[in-house]
Amino acid sequence: MQRYFLPNDQFQEQSVIVTQDDAHHISRVMRMNEGSQFIACNEQGQAALCEIENISANEVKASIIEWISEEKELPVHVTIVNGLPKGDKLELIIQKGTELGAYKFIPFIAARSVVKWDDKKSQKKLDRWNKIAKEAAEQSHRTIVPAVEAPISFKKLVEISGDYTHKVVAYEERAKQGETSHLQAVLSALKPGNSVLVVVGPEGGLTEQEVEVLEENEFTISGFGPRILRAETAPLYALSAISYQTELMR
Repeated sequence: MQRYFLPNDQFQEQSVIVTQDDAHHISRVMRMNEGSQFIACNEQGQAALCEIENISANEVKASIIEWISEEKELPVHVTIVNGLPKGDKLELIIQKGTELGAYKFIPFIAARSVVKWDDKKSQKKLDRWNKIAKEAAEQSHRTIVPAVEAPISFKKLVEISGDYTHKVVAYEERAKQGETSHLQAVLSALKPGNSVLVVVGPEGGLTEQEVEVLEENEFTISGFGPRILRAETAPLYALSAISYQTELMR
């Protein structure tokens, strides 16, 4: 069953109006017809089973058959904060992280980030990241689309961290030292409704100074297992561990 995330103003009492790219996808890509069904999700994470009444290349009108009760989201809100990596690695993190249940993605400019953020191209890049999150949320049958924000400074990262219940840093030096208990302690303490901030460095990792500042601000500095993970692997490891702890173990 194909799923689409629509703004609230496209929902009426008993119907939905689908426009732009989603309407094109329904008519030209999926080749749906009158009578075909799909699921529409609003901005509150509510899902409705809909049946197409009228279809064209630019607009699709569908009636709402019923609202569906779904439990697809992690019971905790996980924000992934990655040191801005090279190439398309962040796109992979957003796509797979969305499939694994991330609530939000925030890149940050780390001391060892090689990539320089170009403000002139920022909106185009941000639009692409959010489109990737939307498509991954549709594919994985999420009820919300994770937000993807523009890169922030390390100072701003420290400032926003006070809003989170738990704060975890992936640090390869702790993994090399054989540290295995810190992440497990955070996982064991998770409760429904908690918010979790997971910080991962860029390809070169976090500097000792960055880690010291984060530790001073009550971040839990953790090794993510005995192996050294790439910048694009560590956030997926954390999301998988959180999913196992909060969904499969409950």
